[in-house]
Amino acid sequence: MARPRGEVMKHLLRENIGLGVCKNIRKQYDPVFISKFVTDKSLLSSLDNSYIFPLYFYLEDGSRVPNLKREILTNLEKIVGKITPENIFDYIYAVLYSRSYRKKYKEFLKIDFPRVLYPKDDRQFLELVKLGGELRKLHLLENPKLSDFITTYPKSGDNSVEKVEYKDGKVYINKQQYFGDVPKEAWEFYIGGYQPAQKWLKDRKSRVLSDEEITHYQKMIVALMETEKSMAEIDKVLI
Repeated sequence: MARPRGEVMKHLLRENIGLGVCKNIRKQYDPVFISKFVTDKSLLSSLDNSYIFPLYFYLEDGSRVPNLKREILTNLEKIVGKITPENIFDYIYAVLYSRSYRKKYKEFLKIDFPRVLYPKDDRQFLELVKLGGELRKLHLLENPKLSDFITTYPKSGDNSVEKVEYKDGKVYINKQQYFGDVPKEAWEFYIGGYQPAQKWLKDRKSRVLSDEEITHYQKMIVALMETEKSMAEIDKVLI
């Protein structure tokens, strides 16, 4: 790595999660993601640098402290009562996945890091924490819902990725084999500057998919569709 950013990334070498965002966006604002691993500057966009914000900082003695400004934590607790760092993370994650938020503040989001308003009350906060937690687990592929596949992989073959093509709800990886019942919404869904359902397969061109990778892709499709549902629910809460 040419510029490893060890002062930040070292905190993701241990148990942690990090919020990935961009600033100075050249297109519409939708680059928000999460990682529990060291990330690349192009995590969310090949045009705009991505920044990762670990939830915890690890100290020399191995202990960890929340990467949260005390003033903000105090102000939040005045509104919603006692909370955990994970609660705050999930609240922020939910708000940043609101389409109404992105639309309302789109001009500001083009020039700076996203800023998140305080919740109106504890009820709104807790509802968004729940929805943000669902998203977090979906995007880390840890949500139990991911095992309820909505797609199929019906044809046997060598599982080689030759030409990736979407046609009539089928994602072909070669002339014979495909993932069936893939919703168009999932195929076209953007996170940041990428369409995960397309990019993941295209990045594996000329490779043979393992059974684990075939399962992983089907989990991704569930995650994308559940994300779409969660975003609609978040907007309802923010109104």
